[in-house]
Amino acid sequence: MRAKKVIPKFKSENDERRFWAEHDSTDFVDYSKGERILFSDLKPSLKTVSIRLPSSLIESLKTLAHKNDIPYQSFVKMVLSERVKEELQIG
Repeated sequence: MRAKKVIPKFKSENDERRFWAEHDSTDFVDYSKGERILFSDLKPSLKTVSIRLPSSLIESLKTLAHKNDIPYQSFVKMVLSERVKEELQIG
């Protein structure tokens, strides 16, 4: 196995971005020596919200979530996320 190249020092993040766009990181990093680590102290960037919805809508969401075999709150997040992406692409 050949020796890895030394990663240069960069004057700015833009210089570093350009460098990595033009170079293969495997020439500089031996990924076989990588180790898995856990970032157990990271908190998810979630914010709890309260929203009033008709009971019938909640029941429909729960039914659809059950059909898709996922928790209904996860299903609601998925539906909202998909719709927001659609709206942003249209606008």
